[in-house]
Amino acid sequence: MPLDRFYQYQLSERGLSAHTQRNYQRQLDKIVDFLTVRGIAHWADVDADWVRQISSQAKRDGLKPGSIALRLSALRSFFDYLVHAEQLEANPAKGVSAPKQGRHLPKNLDVDEMNQLLEVDQDDPLSVRDRAMMELMYGAGLRLAELVDLDVRDVSVRKGDLRVIGKGEKERIVPFSGMAKTWVMNWLKVRNQLLKGPEDALFISKLGQRISHRSVQKRMAEWGQKQSVNSQY
Repeated sequence: MPLDRFYQYQLSERGLSAHTQRNYQRQLDKIVDFLTVRGIAHWADVDADWVRQISSQAKRDGLKPGSIALRLSALRSFFDYLVHAEQLEANPAKGVSAPKQGRHLPKNLDVDEMNQLLEVDQDDPLSVRDRAMMELMYGAGLRLAELVDLDVRDVSVRKGDLRVIGKGEKERIVPFSGMAKTWVMNWLKVRNQLLKGPEDALFISKLGQRISHRSVQKRMAEWGQKQSVNSQY
C-alpha cells in the first residue's frame, strides 16, 4: 500500500523517529477516514479543493492551527513521496496554506521594536544568521534550546517544516514559512563561509561550531543596543 511504503521511506530516507512516524500516521489515518466516508478511494482523486476541505473539517473538529498545520504537513509530505515515486504528477497540497499561527514574541518586545530589530546587513554572514535565528524563533514559536539544537538535516526548506526536539525529548514537526523560510534559505547560502570543518548544527558561531544559548542571548542583546531598542531580553 502507498502509505506503508511512505512510512518505510520516511524511516529509511529521512530518518524520522518512531514518535514522529506515529504522529504522521495518526494524521494520515484521520485524512483517510475523512476521504473514505466521502467516497474517495484513490489518492489521484484528491485535488486542492479536497485538501482545503480536509483543513476546514479539522478546524470544525476544534483542532488548533498548529495541529491543522501538522495534518497538512503530513499530507504534503505523503504527496511529495507519491510524486517522487511517479504515482502522481503534482502535489495538490502544495498551494494550500495552513491557518495562520500567532507569533510568540517576548512580552516586553512589541511588533514595531521587532521590525526595527531585524534591520540587518545582508552582506554579513553573522547578520544573516542572526536574522534567520530571530525569524525562525518567533515565526515558528521555538524556544531558545530548540533553536540552538537544530541540525541542518532537521530542516526541509522545500517542504517548509522543521524536526524539533522539545522538552522531555518529545519530537514534533513544526511548519515554517514567510520571512522565516526566506531568511533560513539566505543563511544556508552563506553558512559555509563560517564553517571550519564538519558540523551538523544549523546555526554556527564565527568559530564554525554550534552556537551556544549564551551566544544567542548576547547577539540579541547587541542587536537591541544597535537598533536603540529599550526593551530588555
